[in-house]
This record gives sequence, C-alpha cells and structure tokens, in this order.
Amino acid sequence: MSSQRDANPNEPTASGKAPGIKPATPSGAENSARKILRFSDLARCGDEVWIEYENKLYRLQSTRQGKLILTK
Repeated sequence: MSSQRDANPNEPTASGKAPGIKPATPSGAENSARKILRFSDLARCGDEVWIEYENKLYRLQSTRQGKLILTK
C-alpha cells in the first residue's frame, strides 16, 4: 500500500516537473528555460561522469550512500 508520505518530493510529477528542485538562476534569467538532468541519464552505465569546464577536467561521481562528489 502506497501513501503520499512515501513519495519523493524531488521526483518529477506526471507533468515532468520536480517540485522540490529549484535550480539557482542568475539575476534576470527567471524566464529562461531550466534544464534538469538526471545523473543516471548522464552516467548511463556507471557511477561517474567527466566534465570539462574552462579547460579543466572534473569528475562527478555518485557514492553508495546516494551522494555526489565533484573533484578536480
């Protein structure tokens, strides 16, 4: 038996919006489209993603405890 208490508030609703997630937006960007990416979609077959940002390489990995770690 499932109740609303069991629902994850950060899971997207039927409309695809995640009510508990409010990404930070720069001033004046409130009307721009927000992009929400699931880590599982990024990592697909693993538990890590490598990200290049301003010619530097970062590693984003998930832990067994369900946390994310970003390292340079």
